[in-house]
Amino acid sequence: MQVTKREFLVVTAALALASGIRSAHAAAAITYWHHFASQSEVAGLLKIIDLFGKAHPGITVTQESIPNSDYMAKVSSAVVAGGRPDTGMVIAERLADLTAMGALIDISERVNAWKGKANLPENRWTGMSAEGAIYAVPAYAFVDWMYYRKDYFEAAGLGGPPKTFDEFVVACKKLTDPAKGRYGFGMRGGAGAFKYVIDVMEAFGSPIVKDGQAAIDKAAAVEALTFYSNLFLKDKVVPPSAPNDSYRQIMEGFRTGQTAMVWHHTGSLIEISNALKAGEQFSTAVMPAGPKAHIARVAYAGNGIFKDDNIDAAWDWVSFWGEKDAAIALLEATGYFPASTAALEDDRIKNNPIYKAASATLDFGRLPNAFVGAAGWSENIVNPAFQSILTGQSTPEQAVDRMIAGLEAALK
Repeated sequence: MQVTKREFLVVTAALALASGIRSAHAAAAITYWHHFASQSEVAGLLKIIDLFGKAHPGITVTQESIPNSDYMAKVSSAVVAGGRPDTGMVIAERLADLTAMGALIDISERVNAWKGKANLPENRWTGMSAEGAIYAVPAYAFVDWMYYRKDYFEAAGLGGPPKTFDEFVVACKKLTDPAKGRYGFGMRGGAGAFKYVIDVMEAFGSPIVKDGQAAIDKAAAVEALTFYSNLFLKDKVVPPSAPNDSYRQIMEGFRTGQTAMVWHHTGSLIEISNALKAGEQFSTAVMPAGPKAHIARVAYAGNGIFKDDNIDAAWDWVSFWGEKDAAIALLEATGYFPASTAALEDDRIKNNPIYKAASATLDFGRLPNAFVGAAGWSENIVNPAFQSILTGQSTPEQAVDRMIAGLEAALK
């Protein structure tokens, strides 16, 4: 999500203010690196710091916001040259790199003795662990789901959101009216398109990587890309701008009424809720299932300990994020879904129908694909290959061949 200059200044000022707060009785001071940047993220972070300060008055937390694109470089530099923080943010996709550079401390013993572990099922720890050791405590998740215009569905006589790809296409066609500038689906064909391209391929039965080797099923992948690209090329149920639309464009399209459905995750709930009325104008639904698999991602993020100088205080901080009150505070500020099952049982979630789709997705959602070279392959091969189909420069068969060749090269 892009941050305006004004938002950046607000974020910087807020973090500086919070960093200057010190308890008169502080017995320990720890540092925390993170890549929160938006105003909603900062609001959630400051609330957690406030709650933590009340629960642990003897510990002071000083945090530093680092741009997401610079985060790994700064951690790497700190590992090599010194100057590590006590604690820092850890996302599943980066765990392998962080452990490979020796940035994280094994916290398995503390986790296994922690009563809060009971509220974090085994699948929460998968992205926070490596080779049998735990390196971070899960805090929140980005849960894939679908936003849909409830008012449009009702006006069109559609009983509810689509549950399968077939129903999805039917709904798209019924909700599309180019004369009114309205389309059934806001397709992300620009930056970040690769995520949904890969998901659709898996939904049609094609794996991506298996046992460390490229495993794309060409026939299934071609069928998947034909289906997905036809939403633009044949069915014309997505905006004409789709080949270049990234996050900002698909969000604006949905918020302004240009599109009736959009695929994203829980992290965009606050933005949409600020523009449309939940339960009346829009609602959320589980991602529709493909012909071979039901695909939706659940990407967990957490916090780890980077050095053991103040390890007891550091542990108190990273484990606090896994507790219910911290999880709810972050959810209310950002829409980032709790990893803790205790938080999921809270009335603020159970009694809010907007969260039902995310709770249901936790039962079957998959972790993002994580393998060496995944990011480069996704961004530099999958994205342009799919765009080339939309712009008529290649066929689905040619695009899949390009993806397979690129994946094999990435895994060498």
